[in-house]
Amino acid sequence: MGHVKTYEEVIFSWFDLFHSCPEVSWKEYQTTNKIAAILDELKVPYKRFTDMTGLVAEIGKGDEVIAVRADIDALWQEVDGEMRANHSCGHDANISMVLGALLRIKDYPLKKRIRFIFQPAEEIGGGAIEMVKRGIVDDVSYLFGIHLRPIEELPFGKVSPAVQHGAALFLQGEVRGVDAHGARPHQGKNAIDVIFAIQQMLKNIYLNPFEVHSVKLTKVVADGGSVNIIPGNATFSIDIRAQKNRVIDAIQFHVEHGLRNISKMFETEIVWDWYDKTPGAEVSEEAKKIAETAIMDTVGEGFLAEPVQTPGSDDFHFYTVSKPELKATMIGIGADLKPGLHHPHMTFNKDALIIGAKVLAKTLFNATEYK
Repeated sequence: MGHVKTYEEVIFSWFDLFHSCPEVSWKEYQTTNKIAAILDELKVPYKRFTDMTGLVAEIGKGDEVIAVRADIDALWQEVDGEMRANHSCGHDANISMVLGALLRIKDYPLKKRIRFIFQPAEEIGGGAIEMVKRGIVDDVSYLFGIHLRPIEELPFGKVSPAVQHGAALFLQGEVRGVDAHGARPHQGKNAIDVIFAIQQMLKNIYLNPFEVHSVKLTKVVADGGSVNIIPGNATFSIDIRAQKNRVIDAIQFHVEHGLRNISKMFETEIVWDWYDKTPGAEVSEEAKKIAETAIMDTVGEGFLAEPVQTPGSDDFHFYTVSKPELKATMIGIGADLKPGLHHPHMTFNKDALIIGAKVLAKTLFNATEYK
């Protein structure tokens, strides 16, 4: 007679399974197949997509739908000198905790349906948008997420009912000037002069200092091919962060206004594209309250942490921006995670997976009872 795995052993085995097959955004083929195989084993119905990775499962009955999102992709980064996919953001943990919650409540008598969204491409900010386009949250009233938090935000055992991510926005631009000989600078349009003006413009964007925000150049490439050639062309990137969506919108306005003025001043063309705009958290007080109660019921009031404010971003918040009436929050799980998220050698206390799965299961069940 074979050994029957405990609840904890099942979750740990799932984590090991997903940790061993990291896949980058839109290429989570094995990951999707493995989730599907687990759902088949659990006899939980699900829907796959013909044109993208990820899937959606559902349990329970009723007209109202409660949902939970698990992101499933990994990062592409250098690990020990080798470029490869790597689960350094903990999405393998998120999948395992969400499946653990499903396992815990799948046989409960539920008054509402619970939808499990296994979403691809969080790391490049497109997965949530595709789920919205497919109507996955059209009939959802409450949406929950879950994520491990770094040790400086939450120690092991502490659980927060809300992770208040900041908004992020990125720009890729190009200066199109004219090369010149180093001895004849008057004959060209020096892209480096333009870049210095852009840098100064960014430093002169002043907003309310009580609003957390930053804007900075993160890449500049200008090379005439020789030290005696003044480069006319350059490429540059800008990274913008803010805790509130209205603040990041204001920064975007100022950056565009500044670039247009610099282009006129130097009589040089500047072109740019905005991409991967990830909104900040719009936390529902009702959803947060449901999570708070579940945390206290599961691990005790002493382990309930305050909402976590973090400058990082997550495409989870596209759901609430696309559907403002959606009541959502992301639960933060303390795991002694270090050195930090996205570090190639990130580690954490794996017992946090069990805490996360149990808290999430209680949260989802309480949401089905909530009126």
